[in-house]
Amino acid sequence: MQLAAKSDILIVDDIPDNLRVLSAMLSQHGYEVRKVLNGRLALAAANSTPPDLILLDIRMEGMDGYEVCQRLKASAQTCEIPIIFLSALHDVFDKVKAFEVGGVDYITKPFHVEEVLARVKNQLTIRTLQKQLQDYNTVLESRVEERTAQLQTMLEYEALLKGITDRVRDSFDEAQILQAVVQELGTGLRILCCDVGIFDYEANTETIRYEYCCAEIASAQGEVVSLDRLPGLYQQILQSNPTQFCVLPFAQLVTRNVAGRFAILICPLLDDQGVFGALWLFKPREEEFSVLEIRLVQQVANQCAIALRQARLYQAVQEQVEELERMHLLKDDFLSTVSHELRSPISNIKLATQMLEVILKSTGILEDTSSKAANYFRILQDECHREIHLINDLLDLTRLDAGVEPLTLIKIDLAPWISHLAEPFLARTHSQHQHFQVDIPSHIPALATDLHYLERILTELLTNACKYTPTGESITLSAQVIPEQANQNPLQVIQHSEGDRSSLTPMTLQICVTNTGIEISENERDRVFDKFYRIPNNDPWKHGGTGLGLALAKKMSEHLGAKLSVSSGNQQTSFVLELPI
Repeated sequence: MQLAAKSDILIVDDIPDNLRVLSAMLSQHGYEVRKVLNGRLALAAANSTPPDLILLDIRMEGMDGYEVCQRLKASAQTCEIPIIFLSALHDVFDKVKAFEVGGVDYITKPFHVEEVLARVKNQLTIRTLQKQLQDYNTVLESRVEERTAQLQTMLEYEALLKGITDRVRDSFDEAQILQAVVQELGTGLRILCCDVGIFDYEANTETIRYEYCCAEIASAQGEVVSLDRLPGLYQQILQSNPTQFCVLPFAQLVTRNVAGRFAILICPLLDDQGVFGALWLFKPREEEFSVLEIRLVQQVANQCAIALRQARLYQAVQEQVEELERMHLLKDDFLSTVSHELRSPISNIKLATQMLEVILKSTGILEDTSSKAANYFRILQDECHREIHLINDLLDLTRLDAGVEPLTLIKIDLAPWISHLAEPFLARTHSQHQHFQVDIPSHIPALATDLHYLERILTELLTNACKYTPTGESITLSAQVIPEQANQNPLQVIQHSEGDRSSLTPMTLQICVTNTGIEISENERDRVFDKFYRIPNNDPWKHGGTGLGLALAKKMSEHLGAKLSVSSGNQQTSFVLELPI
């Protein structure tokens, strides 16, 4: 440790010889020495120019060394000066008292050169280290205070950022978002002014749309600035770089009626298309924007961009919703119009046919079933009936596609309900010499479904089976409850007792219509549910149809949340309806 060059030492002793000896000894070793003969002069010398070390004699006339030491230690200016007491006394009490009043060491007379120099050097070294430690502590305290203030500022800015983020994310209005940004930044950073300028690339201008201003700053909202006025500055903004500059005349930017110069921070605002505007922040010219402030403004700009994207997405979704609602209303109106325009003529035709039948019967023309008139009338009735079915099927399909048909769920006991549904087909299959069997277990659980749709689906499947099953072949209507994981094979049958059913969850009800004597090829199977598609040369009874029955059944099953599928092979075909229980 190097001592300070020419340390200043004050020697206090009322014996001149002692002063000379000590002064000569210390001067020879490079110390600057001052000498005084009493305590009063010692206090004056120490207060006028505080020394680095004091050698103080204890026994002096007037004011002794103890009192001098006490007074020096009581003064803020001299309390840190190390004091070495000088005395010829060897009494332990005196040494203790010397340390009690503030002395740091004790040298007894007569003096030994090596001892004096060693003790002086030791105390000066200690004093130098103490000063360095004090300096380090001062610097450290300053850094701690600075860092504490910085952390406090960071916490404040974090809270400000969160507040701005929450506010802009809660809004889906672009104007509210940008106005909230300038308001919160202006008040949160306590600046003179905060603007948002929106760029118009076609006109090559920037318009001040949103602003916050303190009382002494005039408004510039609505002002238009040419991007050519400061091309270098705007070039940086368009490159998405935040820019800070000072002492720029305000009039160069916008036409506020304010004299003076400002420190200005500009941060670009971006959307999906690039830079659409800029944040302008103004401070007095003697201030500047800190790194934390610049970072905060950038984060706010990023959050602003996110909020604007959300707002625009929300606006787009709202427009789509409104468009869908409009289309929904148009569909309802279309269905109502089509229903009226299609059904009115056919109703009139049907009514006219009925009236014609009455007239023809009254004249006896229809009594001869082989006559041309009777044949033509039969064709008229059949085609009228077919047209009515076609119109009804088309309208039903359109309603299902439009999603305007609500479900009316009713809980039913399936076994008796299906048996009742199948009764009309017993006579039909009997007349066509087909075998019809209904196989519904009595323990099938109750089913909550829309009976209108379920009845139409099963009626279509049974009608289809009657239409395509040859003479002598069989038609079977069956139902079973199976675990959902067993649905991979629609023809798989798993039997469970009444007590077992409650433990099988989830469960699926399979209703199967199977007919024999006919097979659908694989390439035809993929098309049986298409609208207006009919399997060629496969109608032995020549019943005809609209070609919409299976397509309508498929659509109705989907509306019920069910699944309708077909499988065929080994001269039999099965249509399986799967409904969740």
